[in-house]
Amino acid sequence: MGCGRVGSTLAHNLVKLGYDVAVIDQSADAFRRLGEDFAGQIVTGVGFDRDTLVEAGIERADAFAAVSSGDNSNIISARVARETFGVENVVARIYDPGRAEVYQRLGIPTVATVRWTADQVLRRLLPSGAQTEWTDPSGSVSLCEVHVEPSWVGRTIDKLQSATGTRVAVITRFGEGLLPEESTVLQEGDLVHLALRAADVERVVRLLAADPEED
Repeated sequence: MGCGRVGSTLAHNLVKLGYDVAVIDQSADAFRRLGEDFAGQIVTGVGFDRDTLVEAGIERADAFAAVSSGDNSNIISARVARETFGVENVVARIYDPGRAEVYQRLGIPTVATVRWTADQVLRRLLPSGAQTEWTDPSGSVSLCEVHVEPSWVGRTIDKLQSATGTRVAVITRFGEGLLPEESTVLQEGDLVHLALRAADVERVVRLLAADPEED
C-alpha cells in the first residue's frame, strides 16, 4: 500500500525477483511512478478498506507492506492485513519513532523512517564506538557496526579477528556489502560489521579505537 518513491521502488524490486505484486494507492496519478511496463497489478482505493484489499488479492498474499505517507493509514492497514486476513509477513512504515516502538511491541514490525535515517547519518558524522544492529533472542550474541581506527587500514581481516576474538560478518565498501575472507585487506572508508558476544562490545570498541599491535 502506497505508491510513492518507496512503494514504487519496492514493487519493481519484488517483480524483478519474480513475485506477483499488487500496488494500492488512493490516487490514480501515483501509479505513474511505476511506468507503463510495470508487470504487477494496480488498485485504486484506500489501503485499509477490506474490499480494496480483497481486489488486490490480500486473501492469497504472502506479505503486505504499508508504505504510504500516513502513519495512521499504514498501521491500520497493516493490522487489517494481519488480524483480518491472516497475512504473516507484514511491515508498516512509521515516521513517528514513539509510535513505531509501541506498534513493534504489539507485534507489528515497523520501519521508523526518521529514526533510521537519523541513525545512519549520525553514524557517518560521528563514526565512533559501536552501533548494535541485531541481537539474538538470548541477548548473548550481537551484530555490531564498529568504528575501526584508521591505523588498521592495510591490515587483514584475519589480523583483526585474532586481535579482538570476533568474527567479521560483513564489510560495507563504497556502499555495497562484501563478505570478506581472512585475507581481505581493510581499506579506508570500510564499515566493519562484527559478530561478537554482547558482553565483549566495550572491550572490542577499545581495541579497535587504538593502533593495532605490531606483529
